[in-house]
Parts: sequence; structure tokens; C-alpha cells
Amino acid sequence: MRRVIATVYATLDGYIDNPQEWSLSYATEDSGAFAFDLLRGCDALLMGRVTYEGFSQAWPSVPGEFADRINGMPKYVVSSTLGEVGWNATVLKGEVADEVAALKRQPGGDILMYGTGRLTDTLMEHGLLDEYHIWVYPVIKGKGDPLFRPGTSATLTPSGTRTFSSGVVVLSYQPQVS
Repeated sequence: MRRVIATVYATLDGYIDNPQEWSLSYATEDSGAFAFDLLRGCDALLMGRVTYEGFSQAWPSVPGEFADRINGMPKYVVSSTLGEVGWNATVLKGEVADEVAALKRQPGGDILMYGTGRLTDTLMEHGLLDEYHIWVYPVIKGKGDPLFRPGTSATLTPSGTRTFSSGVVVLSYQPQVS
């Protein structure tokens, strides 16, 4: 069965919004290789509407092998408001848990999600999220959108830690199904 892996950038104080403003100066060869290895292990992207809209605006014009991989992958977008989509995407309009469970049963590689939010919480609540990769950056923002929304509750089991030369640390966890 395919796994769903969520990967997200967070500041040390737990904020995730506008990573382009604080994460880019920490890009290193070792962190790039790790991110690309994660992407290579997956053959589809899963995202909510907001992430899809942002990514579909940015990624098609980005050059390079990493962007080529993202642009070429099938994308599954959870949205009740989107109609026609491009960028090799399919809108999942049914019950989120049922749609994602069906995707996981299909043959193929893992399914990657960038970011966290309602979709990630919903998948975790239904036992459909298999792993978190939380990239913690040595930045303190003081305010913003939190890594987890108020009311989110979960038990996580650590599954790995990776530290890069820039000081960024990736904490990997597996949600426990209750």
C-alpha cells in the first residue's frame, strides 16, 4: 500500500507561513539532496486548494531537475470549489478520507504532501497520514500561521532525525492511530 508523507517547513517557534521569506538562505547541497530523495520516492502529490493554487502558479516556470519532477507528477487536489484544473492535476471532490484511501490502495509509489493544515489533520484523524517530515529552521518569527491548528491532537512516534550543515533539522514522525 502507498504511504502519504507530509513535509513542511517550520520556524523554531512553530510557524509555517511564507517560508520563501525565511527558508531560502538555509538551502544547502545536503538538504537539497534529502528533499530530492524524498521527492524521487514518491510518484504523486496530494494537496489542498490553497497549496495547489500557489504551487501551480510558481512551479511551472521554475527550471531544473527538481522542478521537472514536480511538474511531471500527477497531482491530486482536495477541493469543493475548484472546477477545471491544469498542471497534470485531478480534483478529488468526494469524501476526503474515502478518496485518499482509494489513492493509497492504487499501485505506485508514495504520495507526498507539502505543508500542513486541514487536509493533513483530516488524514491523520482517519489513519491515512503515514509520516510527517517537519523541517525546523533556526529562525524565530514571533507570529504567523502555526504548524498545527488549535484543537489538533495526536500522538506521534519519532522515526528519524536529520541535521543539515545549515542548522536545519528534519524531525520525522509517524502518527499513531487511536
